[in-house]
Amino acid sequence: MRRIGTLAFASLIASCSIAAAQDSYPSQTVKIVLPNAPGSTTDILARLLADHLARKWGKTTVVENIAGGSMNIGAAAVARAAPDGYTLMVAPPAPFTINHLLNKDISYTPSQFVPITLLAKISNVLSVRKTLPVQSVKELIAYAKANPGKLTFATQGPGSTAHLTGMLLQELTGIKMVAVPYRGAQQALNGLVAGDVDMFFDTLATSTPLHRGDKLRILAVAGLERARTLPELPTVAEAGVPGFRSITWFGFAGPPGLPTALADRLNRDAVEVLRSKEFGERLEALSLEVGATAPAETARFFSDETALWSGVIKQAGITPQ
Repeated sequence: MRRIGTLAFASLIASCSIAAAQDSYPSQTVKIVLPNAPGSTTDILARLLADHLARKWGKTTVVENIAGGSMNIGAAAVARAAPDGYTLMVAPPAPFTINHLLNKDISYTPSQFVPITLLAKISNVLSVRKTLPVQSVKELIAYAKANPGKLTFATQGPGSTAHLTGMLLQELTGIKMVAVPYRGAQQALNGLVAGDVDMFFDTLATSTPLHRGDKLRILAVAGLERARTLPELPTVAEAGVPGFRSITWFGFAGPPGLPTALADRLNRDAVEVLRSKEFGERLEALSLEVGATAPAETARFFSDETALWSGVIKQAGITPQ
């Protein structure tokens, strides 16, 4: 009985210590890791989140870009981090739902990340270089069929949303293209504007200013609905590719083992920020739709997206490398 009482007392003390640590969180600098290069929509969003959380918490919150390895290097760094809430991750779909489908030897398990919330989502757009002799999706498909294997499309690396979206377009239309990997979205955009590649499935937020500035041409929106900011442009499905859908989203998660109570605390703080008037206006300016999901809902969303792109990968005959 004495031993049982001692163990129960020790357990109580441990629980109180964890609760106290969570009540005082954060007591030091919080680091948000991005597994991709600066300049992307993910980078902009993460820095907005870090700034607002820092103001809310009264503690420094920094963003660290750890790019490379198709986002696996940064994701692995977060997976190895202590589950104390001081190292978190903001990322697009690849490290959460896709990379393990394409890579045999990644050093982390995506499903072990602890979902906090879906920050935002946005339609992708089909952008082409200004000098490409096409004005519509139908003309693009005709051009690709007349020049098999010559049309190039930029990606942020194997397994990125842009890469799989290009593969989806191939599967649904029967065209053949060549994927050209870049270190990040900004580098891919630079390549498109320079005319080094023919097309890029980019986010609405970063391509729209370049489209309006006549630096590139958006042919269609890849989401299910037309973009509010570019209502004159059709969806890819409307433009002749039924069933086509591609969005980019941005998840917020902690390392494996992050306590549920701390994930819930982070969710409450992040959702409060996301739903604030100031943050909402910034999201709208970026053409982003707010997420603000609960942890369990976020986990289901990650699972559904994994199932979607797993089907694309299988249909394309892509095997893990």
